[in-house]
Amino acid sequence: MTFGERMKNLLEQGLAASKDFAIKAGAKAQDLGERGLLMWDVKQLENQAQKLLTKLGNETYIAFTERDQETIERDTIEFRTLLDELGVIRDQIEKKEFELKNRPAV
Repeated sequence: MTFGERMKNLLEQGLAASKDFAIKAGAKAQDLGERGLLMWDVKQLENQAQKLLTKLGNETYIAFTERDQETIERDTIEFRTLLDELGVIRDQIEKKEFELKNRPAV
């Protein structure tokens, strides 16, 4: 094998290695991006839940102070609606966290 042929082989091997690295790096970047989006979604859902909990607390306060109720019930429309929305958000958060946890490593 001549010097030129050896250099050509080395160059081809280097290009193949670079191409393989670029493919792996691209897959890793995509995986990190998808993980980041899932984490962002979880954070947004947590923020929504926090707002609903604030509304639930406010509704409780109003029931006890302004409406002079002595007890509250979860089936009251104001509470049921908020509790149902919180349940939906909880399920969405659990689903996204499960996706994150069980995502195959790249």
